[in-house]
Amino acid sequence: MTVTRAQVAALPKAELHLHIEGTLEPELALELSARNGVPLRHADAAALRRAYAFTSLSSFLDLYYECMAVLRTARDFADLAGAYLAKARADGVTRTEIFFDPQVHMARGVPLSAVIDGLSAAAGRSAAAGGPRAELIACFLRDRGPDDAMRTLESLAGHAGRLLGVGLDSAEVGYPPAGFAGVFDAARGLGLHTVAHAGEEGPPEYVWQALDLLGVERVDHGIRSVEDPALLRRLAADGTPLTVCPLSNVRLRCVDVMANHPLPRLLDAGVLVTVNSDDPAYFGGYVADNYLALAAELDLGLTDLAALAGNSITASLTGS
Repeated sequence: MTVTRAQVAALPKAELHLHIEGTLEPELALELSARNGVPLRHADAAALRRAYAFTSLSSFLDLYYECMAVLRTARDFADLAGAYLAKARADGVTRTEIFFDPQVHMARGVPLSAVIDGLSAAAGRSAAAGGPRAELIACFLRDRGPDDAMRTLESLAGHAGRLLGVGLDSAEVGYPPAGFAGVFDAARGLGLHTVAHAGEEGPPEYVWQALDLLGVERVDHGIRSVEDPALLRRLAADGTPLTVCPLSNVRLRCVDVMANHPLPRLLDAGVLVTVNSDDPAYFGGYVADNYLALAAELDLGLTDLAALAGNSITASLTGS
């Protein structure tokens, strides 16, 4: 029996792997480009959408950072997050833990307060209107190194009470988690939760490092864990969640086709898997689209999808 969008939207779920900058749809990007006088190379939304043909994580990041330049003010970040939260509500999301990249914005001269004020304002409006409850996770760019991450954490310290946690993202290959151990220890000292991208393009060893050296509570992506039976046993025994992003994995060629996605093998190994959209404006779908793709391509039924939705609530950093 075909699973419908209405059935997926009716499943209460959390979204735990969502880069707010990756929800910037072409129409809003062009609106903000005009508002702030920041030109983009693509003249209209159709041309910008055609540019979303990626061959790797690095090719995606090039366009991602270019479009991010239009985000300048608290109003811009509030508009961005508000548009995402409306879509999330329609998809049945009751809670979302939103990633943002402070280093990129500060490097462009955007005050950190503008980023956090704007995102927080949208989160407040969403909660007041009965929409998803949203909290913020500040991610460090691994390719900028641990020293820059530590300086960024020092800048974030004054805002720690407005953050849920910290994470580690951006280009993975060649940037193992190990070097960021001190940064993550310092973040925990501020009372922040910790998560990290590992095992997307990088090897299973990066997942081990995220667990043992960074002490993360959740692993973002983690799909290459299927290559290491001992790692699968560890993840299952500890109940460490993976925030898997199926459409993203296919779009960035980490998985060749959805039919070959390792998600069923992770589930069979007893790993706590959640389903998320990553950068949905760029990767062809928001969270409900990811659930529907799994149903269509991996023959998952509504009971299977309900279990995955339940996993997402369990894997929330606040457990609710």
